[in-house]
Amino acid sequence: MKVTAQRWSFLDEFMNKEGEPIGVIIQKSDGGYLYTTTDIACLKYRYENLHADRILYYIDSRQHQHLEQVWMIARKADYIPESLKLEHHMFGMMLGKDGRPFKTRSGDTIKLNDLLDEAMQRATALIQSKNPQLTGDELKEVVEAVAIGSVKYADLSKKRTTDYVFDWDNMLSFEGNTAPYLQYAYTRVLSIFKKADLTASQLTGKILLDDDKERALAARLIQFDETVAAVANEGMPHLLCAYLYDIATLFSSFYEHCPILNVESEAVKMSRLKLAALTAKTLKTGLDMLGIKTVEKM
Repeated sequence: MKVTAQRWSFLDEFMNKEGEPIGVIIQKSDGGYLYTTTDIACLKYRYENLHADRILYYIDSRQHQHLEQVWMIARKADYIPESLKLEHHMFGMMLGKDGRPFKTRSGDTIKLNDLLDEAMQRATALIQSKNPQLTGDELKEVVEAVAIGSVKYADLSKKRTTDYVFDWDNMLSFEGNTAPYLQYAYTRVLSIFKKADLTASQLTGKILLDDDKERALAARLIQFDETVAAVANEGMPHLLCAYLYDIATLFSSFYEHCPILNVESEAVKMSRLKLAALTAKTLKTGLDMLGIKTVEKM
């Protein structure tokens, strides 16, 4: 690595059309720094202070060479060891309904603040139409969880490497693979325990799997660890989203076909309540891992 006047780094591994090493700017002539400098500093910090042994970058595919240059400079400067795993996980583009990159009507890039503000407005109208009894802080909590959760989930639930269409109606729907659907499934389980006037810690007995719907739900629930491991290994959050959606739909089918509170056998009642409790715990844990909040009622 050759550094000129503490402003440039020339890497022999990257050549221009003339066959000369490409210069990477480290510091501008006015003393200012660029993204490369910041990324090198972040890399050094994550290794030395956070003790990272694996770092995953979820950045546009067009930034691949930039990252490779940052990593190489950091290694040659001995800021990080060769053993530190560095991975660039590229992602597709967010498209509008017209199939073009998602922008405002004027053609400008949409700002995140504006996007979240609109999500809050749409979620407020949605929740008020579903449950007009919610008011004040309670309404605010639910709206925020649904609005922010919907935006996050819309991105995370799609396969990272493919383009997807940004659609408000689908994003905020209570049907299909969406955040509101999963959040509602969670509150649905909590409502069962409220009716039963019980908590999960009060449940006794073993889980009995006599019905096909019970077995299907239980079999998917025990695959949670396996799913999380796959997400970590492959860097694909949509695998967890698909899993949680399966859990929610399987629970819905179980709930419709297997009476819980109105069953005569106390052992069966306890068993089905335990399955419900595991469902709620799994949904909450999974959504927490995705950075999506759950609420007690919607």
